Amino acid sequence: MARTRVLILGAAGRDFHNFNVYFRDNPAYEVVGFTATQIPDIAGRSYPARLAGALYPDGIPIYDEADMERLIRDLRVDQVVFAYSDVSHEYVMHRASAAMAAGADFRLMGPGTTMLRSARPVVAVCAVRTGAGKSQTTRAVVRALRAQGRRVVAIRHPMPYGDIASQAVQRFAAYEDLDRHRCTIEEREEYEPHIAMGAVIYSGVDYAEILRQAEAEADVIVWDGGNNDFPFIRPDVLITVADPLRAGHERTFHPGETNLRMADVVVINKIDSAAPESVEAVRQSVRELNPRAEVVDAASPITVSDPEQIRGRRVLVIEDGPTLTHGGMAYGAGYVAARRFGAAEIVDPRPHAVGSIAETFRRYPQTTDVLPAMGYGERQLRELEATIQATPCDVVVSGTPIDLGRVIRADKPIVRVTYELQEIGRPTLAEILARRLPAAGRDGAAPVPPAAAEKAGVRPGS
Repeated sequence: MARTRVLILGAAGRDFHNFNVYFRDNPAYEVVGFTATQIPDIAGRSYPARLAGALYPDGIPIYDEADMERLIRDLRVDQVVFAYSDVSHEYVMHRASAAMAAGADFRLMGPGTTMLRSARPVVAVCAVRTGAGKSQTTRAVVRALRAQGRRVVAIRHPMPYGDIASQAVQRFAAYEDLDRHRCTIEEREEYEPHIAMGAVIYSGVDYAEILRQAEAEADVIVWDGGNNDFPFIRPDVLITVADPLRAGHERTFHPGETNLRMADVVVINKIDSAAPESVEAVRQSVRELNPRAEVVDAASPITVSDPEQIRGRRVLVIEDGPTLTHGGMAYGAGYVAARRFGAAEIVDPRPHAVGSIAETFRRYPQTTDVLPAMGYGERQLRELEATIQATPCDVVVSGTPIDLGRVIRADKPIVRVTYELQEIGRPTLAEILARRLPAAGRDGAAPVPPAAAEKAGVRPGS
C-alpha cells in the first residue's frame, strides 16, 4: 500500500513534536516536508536525519509556508497537517480552504495522538493567547510546589532556532547554559527567569528524551507552555491563563479555545488593568465553555528597577517580541511603566529601525511606539542593537523578562520592568495544587519511579 504523503505546516515547535511522536517511525506515512512561518530563518533548512529516524536518512526539507499550494501539487501531498498556534479560527480555516482547493486533506492533531505520558505528576500552564501572563503563572506554580516540599523541574515548549540537531535536549540551570546553547532573546526571555529563582528548566526538540531526563531529577513536572499551544505531556492539572485585555479571544483563537475547554483551572489575569465588563466577558466564556473549571483571579503588577531614571526623560520602550508580533498587542509592561513614572516622551523607534527590525514593523503595523525585542539570531540581535543605538532617547525602558544588558551593548542606561503573578482572593494556585496533586513525590515520601522508555514517549497515550 502506498504511504500517505504528508506536509506539516509549523513554526519550529509543535510540527517537530507531532512528527516525532506520530509520524517518525510510522510506515503508513511519508512526511515530504515541513513548512515554516512566524519565526525567521527556519525555511530553507532541514529537519536533521539524526532526529528524523530510519525512514528519513536524508532528513526532511523545510519550506516557506507561502509556497504551500505549489508544494501540495509538486510534492503530490495527500494530507496537510496544521501544527502551530496563536492564530485565529478564521486563519486556520483559510489555510484549510487553500490546502483542500489544491487537492489535499487538512488535519488538526489533538491531545490523544500527540501527548506523552509521564510517571510523575504533571502540572501544565497554557494560555488563550501569547502575552496573557503564562510565564509569571508558571513561576508562581513552581514556587508553590517547591514550598510544598516537592522537587520541581519545568519543561518549556520548544524554541529550536539554532542548530536543530544539537538542540534535541537542552537543560538550563545557570546563566552560563544560556551562552553555551547560544540562546536567542526569545529563548532567554523564557529560561532566564527560571534560572534567577534557582529552578531547572528543559527545552529542545525530542520531548520523549527531555521528559525521561527531567523525570530523573523531579517529583513533579511543570509544563511551561508557549505560543498558547496545548501541552506535549498529559497533565494531571491543566491551568489556562485568560486575558481580559483581549476579551473574546478565548473563543476565537487556535488552540486557545481548546486550552480553555480542557482546563482544570482558569486564571483570569490583568483584572486590575482590564475594564470590568471585559473581565466579566471572560468569566462568561468560562461559564459557558468550561463550567467545571476553578477560577483564580489575578493581576501582574509591575516592578521598576529605577523609576527616577524615567521621570522627565525621553524614553525608548522595548517589549517582549512575540507578545507584540503574533500576539497582537500594541504595548506591554514597559510602556505602562514609562507612562506611570512620568516619561517626558516615548520615542517612536520606527524611523530608526534597521534591517529585519524595520521589516517587523511593516509586518505588524499595530506595533508603533514600542520596539519589539526581536533577536532570533546573531544578525537580528545586532540589528536590534543598532536600532537602539540610533534612536534618540535618554533611557531605555525594557519590559522583556531578561536582563537586556547581558546580550546587547547600549550607550544609554537600561531600566528593567519586571512582573509577577499576584493572586486576588481564593482559591489560590497553591491551595488548588495541594488539593489536586497526589501526595507521592513530596520530599520524604516514596517517589514515583521514573517512566520506562516506552512509556516516556515511544508512543503517546491517553
